[in-house]
Amino acid sequence: MVLLRLEDRRAACLGLVLSALQKQVSQLPVPYTKQQEEADEYGLCRCCIALAEFTKSFVVEVKRKDGNYATTAEDEELRTELLKFCMRSLREPLLEAELNRNRKSSLWLFATEIMVILPAIQESLSELLFFNSLKKSTLMDNSQLKESRACLAYLLFVQLITMDSFPAVFSPVFVLQCNMEYINQLLSSKKESHLLKGLALYSTSLERVQDNSLPVSLLELKSFYSVPQNLLKVLTDCPMQHLRESGLQVFQLFINKLDAEAKHKFFRCILKTSNHAGVESYVVKNIRNQVAFSMKPGNANKWFLGEEFVSLLGLVLCLPQGAETDLLNSMDRIMESLNLLRYLLIRDEGLWSSTDVWEELGRIQDEYLKMLRVCISISRAYYSAELKALRENQKLKAKEARDAARSTRLVKSITVKHKQVSNMSPDVQNQVLQSALVTFDLMESLIVRIEEITEEKLKISN
Repeated sequence: MVLLRLEDRRAACLGLVLSALQKQVSQLPVPYTKQQEEADEYGLCRCCIALAEFTKSFVVEVKRKDGNYATTAEDEELRTELLKFCMRSLREPLLEAELNRNRKSSLWLFATEIMVILPAIQESLSELLFFNSLKKSTLMDNSQLKESRACLAYLLFVQLITMDSFPAVFSPVFVLQCNMEYINQLLSSKKESHLLKGLALYSTSLERVQDNSLPVSLLELKSFYSVPQNLLKVLTDCPMQHLRESGLQVFQLFINKLDAEAKHKFFRCILKTSNHAGVESYVVKNIRNQVAFSMKPGNANKWFLGEEFVSLLGLVLCLPQGAETDLLNSMDRIMESLNLLRYLLIRDEGLWSSTDVWEELGRIQDEYLKMLRVCISISRAYYSAELKALRENQKLKAKEARDAARSTRLVKSITVKHKQVSNMSPDVQNQVLQSALVTFDLMESLIVRIEEITEEKLKISN
């Protein structure tokens, strides 16, 4: 090989060659499915294997002298160029590729080669991942370096490539804390390949942590705030169902790892910031589970039984928009909140009677139910009027010709496009309005049951 025979500027020439080759390879589309990778229509897989083969001689050169690492300036520069090659490869194409250790594809083999080169040129994986150094930060743009390291973390902890040589001295909590930076980088992306890797890395990092062990102090770290917020965006905004389902599993896994105080603080944060009834209802369901867990012998704590819990309950039993609350949009949260309230009331009153918690609970309950009844009354009146108007309108339109009726509906849908219900066909509108009225009946029946339980308890206490 010509480059190996050069005596001067061999490392610099290698760097130029590798950079030029990778720039060309980066313009090729990355195959995402098994079929695309096997077909390798654009030759990216073959190029990657060729690049790995091309660098082997230089890796051997760095390691020569009976297996000892070279210490000359030229060899140090050679190591740096090989490191740059590895970090660029991690970002492009490996971050975009679908990798699975159960399928030893061409890109999987290329990823393995990259992970083998790093320790071979005396680059510590733990130092690359967990400890920032000035030398590493000058390799490439900071954002690009984060993406490369995020892919490195994914290959190591999820795909387990070279995991057998990784130091076992780092605690699971420390690894999670360090990986949160890379998880945040991946989950903030809009690309499916990045999101999949981010969710997998998040899940794997959490699985190694003991349940109910993460302290509340971790939630004060920026990454422990940013990652759940990005995860919530995946749950609420991502159009791909499999990502939303995976995201929900990871969300629950994260909750399971928090200790009682951390759960309490996390739930408060979500209830205050999510602005999504589905997410909030899921949190309320978790609150109920935590109350049930805390009621078991040996699990009692103030965060889900005492005065601290009452403050959390104040956020749950709350209608921020008051009488103007959109009950249909908030239905999931309201129904879960009512179920939680009913659950608390039917539990053994001895758990509450020794403190002022019961009285405070009663005050919150009265205020919440009173406002909720007002909302139901207003909403029922509105939707009943809409349903009546719709039926009268349908009777009039039944007398008109089919084409005239279709034309009328088209004009209506255009002129009131901003109103969701009005955009629907009359039959669908009818179903939606009737469903709304049934929902209000369900809410009211729960309220009545809660009031009955309350009265029964008052009679018993008197």
